[in-house]
Amino acid sequence: MKSISKTAIVASASLVVCLAASVILLRRVDRIRPQATLDEVLYISSPKVLKRASLGYDGLMADIYWTRAVQYFGHRHFLYSRSYNELAPLLEITTHLDPHLLVAYQFGASFLAPKPPNGAGQPQRAVELMEYGIQNNPDEWRLYYNLGFVYYMELKDYAKAAEAFERGSKVPNAHPFLKVMAAQMAQHAGEFETARALWTATYQTTQDRQIRANALEHLRALRVDEDVFHLQELVNEYQQKIGIAPSNLNDLVAMGMLSGIPVDPDGHAYKLTADGRIEVSEPDEFPFITEGLPPGYKPAPPKFHVQP
Repeated sequence: MKSISKTAIVASASLVVCLAASVILLRRVDRIRPQATLDEVLYISSPKVLKRASLGYDGLMADIYWTRAVQYFGHRHFLYSRSYNELAPLLEITTHLDPHLLVAYQFGASFLAPKPPNGAGQPQRAVELMEYGIQNNPDEWRLYYNLGFVYYMELKDYAKAAEAFERGSKVPNAHPFLKVMAAQMAQHAGEFETARALWTATYQTTQDRQIRANALEHLRALRVDEDVFHLQELVNEYQQKIGIAPSNLNDLVAMGMLSGIPVDPDGHAYKLTADGRIEVSEPDEFPFITEGLPPGYKPAPPKFHVQP
């Protein structure tokens, strides 16, 4: 009983010290720039200054700045913003304070790389972040995967993507699909099946709910993009054969080109416009689609939420 009591006292004292330290850290940071605006106060641009202010609690300070990065991204994303000027510095400071905070690299790349409003539209900064993560965590195969993902999805640099997957495949205990993806980059770069394989791998190799939700939304979007692409091919083929555009998709069914009216993953039928374009009936349900959008359409932000 005395041993248990002593352990409880030590744990309680440690908790009090940590809480007190976090308060001191925040006060020291806030004193440095007391007149800053809300966006400006989110970060101090020098990791060296923060290290001095942290009094040795680098890990605690990194957690604070990671939380601020997530809050900043979530706030800008909620406002449907097209600028995320503070995001990259926040992530860089976080990872310099704690180079082994893996979640900051994995989520950080997905924050930085996609085009607005789904991200900051800074894929090169995402690459730099991932390379820094690999430099400090060379045996984490998921970092190589995330790097290859950015090269493939955002930069369309399939050679660099293949190189990243190949590097990751040599890491001890790396997932076997890295070797497969490296080979696919050379043979099937840019195809729907390759993108589907990447998002499926993302879904299957993480237990994080937000990452899985993001992967599922992209898989749904890929299904829609592929449907629209093939339907548009059929519409063009019909027009070449008949000499006029079909008036609706039933014309394609009557010609035996379709077995029925195709629907999206939510069961909504695709539309054929008067000018011969295939459109998605409910585009707001698929925030990551690139095909079948009405002219001038502005997508709504994705419905899943990112949490720290």
